[in-house]
Amino acid sequence: MKMKIAAFLVLLLVAIVIFLGSRTPSLSDNHGKMDTHLYLSDSVDQPLIVAFGGGSGGNDWERNYLKDKRDSLLAHGFAVLAIGYFKTDNSPSSLDRISLNAIADTILSIARRTPQIDTTSIILMGASKGGELVLNLASRYSCFKGVIALSTSHVSFPALTVSANTSSWMYNDKEVKYVPAPFKTIWPALKGDLHSAFAMMLEDREAVAEAEIEVEKINGPILILSADQDEQWPATKMSHQLIKRLERERFTFPYKHIIVEGTHIEPLNHFDEVYIFLDYLK
Repeated sequence: MKMKIAAFLVLLLVAIVIFLGSRTPSLSDNHGKMDTHLYLSDSVDQPLIVAFGGGSGGNDWERNYLKDKRDSLLAHGFAVLAIGYFKTDNSPSSLDRISLNAIADTILSIARRTPQIDTTSIILMGASKGGELVLNLASRYSCFKGVIALSTSHVSFPALTVSANTSSWMYNDKEVKYVPAPFKTIWPALKGDLHSAFAMMLEDREAVAEAEIEVEKINGPILILSADQDEQWPATKMSHQLIKRLERERFTFPYKHIIVEGTHIEPLNHFDEVYIFLDYLK
């Protein structure tokens, strides 16, 4: 009897997954909206750091656990714009087809109406899915003059939804090409083994080639940090692919990939490298 019940539950789960995967979720009522918080230093002509969190959502860079780093950036003379692009009061509830156009327009609007900000020096910084986001943004908008990507990917991945059958990002009203999640990724994902799930997605070489972020189009230096024991996804391997692409395309700006010991969030503990990079940009 127990085996029959277990088999039924497995079949039910498979049926639900197939059903969900066959339908496209509606765009959020808050599509194109986000929450922002601008922090200014006391200096004039402040370079602007635009900071994004990862796949947990919310506005990470206005939270207390990042206050010390935020204050340190301000002490270095940078303004900080914290952006919550999903799972905040005024943004989509899921990381699903987030509008790159809306984010870029919001950044530029805030920068241009704030006299203290040097609009010619806007640097994007993101961690995890936020790293994927800033690479996608900077590769499409030449107004951004540098990128800091922590624990990032080299491709765009699916939306963080149950069906996972749409892109994380949208540009010019079209979904950004992404590496799809095959059926076999369900089992490791259900067990919480996200690293294996993402590794399985990356086995699709044709999809990976189409979903690679065109980082050679970024109009400024790039700093990448990854951790060698990342449990969320193969960040170091993916960061190596970013460097290979930059080398292949003969990227003319400085770029660097630093590998640290630790897990997914470890690069946040190596902000000394971030400050060296930012001092170079000033």
